[in-house]
Amino acid sequence: MNKNQDQNELPENDHRKLGQELGLFSFHEVSPGAPFWHPKGMIIFRALEEYARKLNDAGGYFEISTPILVKKDVFITSGHWDHYRDNMFWFENPRDENEVLVIKPMNCPESTFVYNAEIRSYKNLPLRLAEIGRLHRNELSGTLGGLFRVRQITMDDAHIYVMPSQVEAEVEAVIETIEHFYGMFGFKPRYALATRPEGALGTKEDWELAERALENALKKKEIPYSVEKGEGAFYGPKIEVHMEDSQGRDWQLGTAQLDLVMLPKQFELSYIDESGAKKMPWVIHRAIFGSFERFIGVLLEHFKGALPFWLAPVQTAIIPVSEKHVEYAERVVKELRAKNIRTELSEANETLGKRIRVAETQKIPYILVVGEKEIETEKVAVRERGKGDLGQKTIEEFNEMIPDAPQ
Repeated sequence: MNKNQDQNELPENDHRKLGQELGLFSFHEVSPGAPFWHPKGMIIFRALEEYARKLNDAGGYFEISTPILVKKDVFITSGHWDHYRDNMFWFENPRDENEVLVIKPMNCPESTFVYNAEIRSYKNLPLRLAEIGRLHRNELSGTLGGLFRVRQITMDDAHIYVMPSQVEAEVEAVIETIEHFYGMFGFKPRYALATRPEGALGTKEDWELAERALENALKKKEIPYSVEKGEGAFYGPKIEVHMEDSQGRDWQLGTAQLDLVMLPKQFELSYIDESGAKKMPWVIHRAIFGSFERFIGVLLEHFKGALPFWLAPVQTAIIPVSEKHVEYAERVVKELRAKNIRTELSEANETLGKRIRVAETQKIPYILVVGEKEIETEKVAVRERGKGDLGQKTIEEFNEMIPDAPQ
């Protein structure tokens, strides 16, 4: 079965098919499990990245960037080398037989090196370190599937270093952000509290304190949740954020995972408390939408490719009726681009009807047609996706129609 046949057999709203039809990304055998992002796809990616940074800035996070390539010693310390090695890409340095390097599969251990670069006081906590970074995991080739299961992952990661007494308030803030973010798309996330498993590290008292803090945060925000007994990580309980996609599949996207011992103990993290004593912080591993790749796949299928205005790769298509209207159309394009509206000009070498249909199949939110009447009145004929013809508008009137970017 050839590649085109594979695409043709996919459901209409499958993100892989939409990605090809809208020119967003492609997959190639030269790099299994890693999307090649095309220019239009990168617009979506960058818009999400920009918004993630806006949320982080508003929440008091500091952005960091840690190396993609690190020595295996980091993962020996964290425990991943013994338990996760087969899921990592690693190799011996061909120029130094004593050096084994790992392409990092997660940001967590590296974050501790930034924390430990200074002596921390209780006055520095909570310390919120965010990192939007590329990760690589050696997933089995048979499990790879479009953007939903990849080997190259981009995470909206953060690690919040806290005193135990600060956990509840920090988790409340994370929940608020998650509710706001998912609400923008009309998503209704499902929350699960995963509790202490068999063989967990740390004291029973610390686990009870940690689970109570997470539970209290959910209750204070009046969030319905289920309890998944024994499903927490070996190093701490967690809140999982699940969402059912348009095809009825369940995905875990966001998370607030409490780390009582793995990072703090293994990497000897500490802060100086009010009495001058050295104490060990806890760490909250936080993600709002998790993997960029998976989230974009869910978005594409949920909206059937008709993304919200702020995420649409092309927000407005300008269509001149004929060649003699191109000069005015170019002026409109220039005005809209000056206002940071992503605008394309449709060349007048096809029929007007065909060019409108092409713009519609590309899920462009607004189509502006310009002809003699529009030139005479200094207006544009507006067609809105899903609503059809809205009549003639001045450029100023059209600008007022455009939805504001999310805050």
